[in-house]
Amino acid sequence: MILDNEIILRPRFIMELKHSNQEVLQAFETAKTTQNEFIISRVDDHVFIRLPKHKQQFWSPQLHLEINEIDTSSSKLHGLFGPNPTVWTLFMFSHFIVALIFTCFAIWAYSNWALENNYTLQIAGCISMIVLWFVLYFIGRAGRYKGKKDMQRLHNFMLTTLHLK
Repeated sequence: MILDNEIILRPRFIMELKHSNQEVLQAFETAKTTQNEFIISRVDDHVFIRLPKHKQQFWSPQLHLEINEIDTSSSKLHGLFGPNPTVWTLFMFSHFIVALIFTCFAIWAYSNWALENNYTLQIAGCISMIVLWFVLYFIGRAGRYKGKKDMQRLHNFMLTTLHLK
């Protein structure tokens, strides 16, 4: 699994499996009771694998799997790595606030330009919001890098549970 040279902060993957989705889901139900290294929860065709609370950090990843049935003997697995949903919501909310402030500065700058007033402050505000966007992006990259070993562990656990490794 390649995690290094991608711009995305939440890596995804797709696999075709030669087992029905019920067999795959049952494998995770069995793993839930036979191991204690990960917390496994299931809702319909979705499986969530994460670290126990005492091993989690702020940006600890979790693996969300969706197992879709293709036919009676095969299924398609969609995987998504990401931080805790609360952390991700906070991160996206921060991006939204920065975008909103950028838009306000841009409108204010345009108004001052149209009125032929000085708009240096507003342009500086726009530039600072662009810088803040990059800072948020690199914080996300740093969080992903910090959780890379845990992502590998989650992925290896998934492969072991599905007998693909």
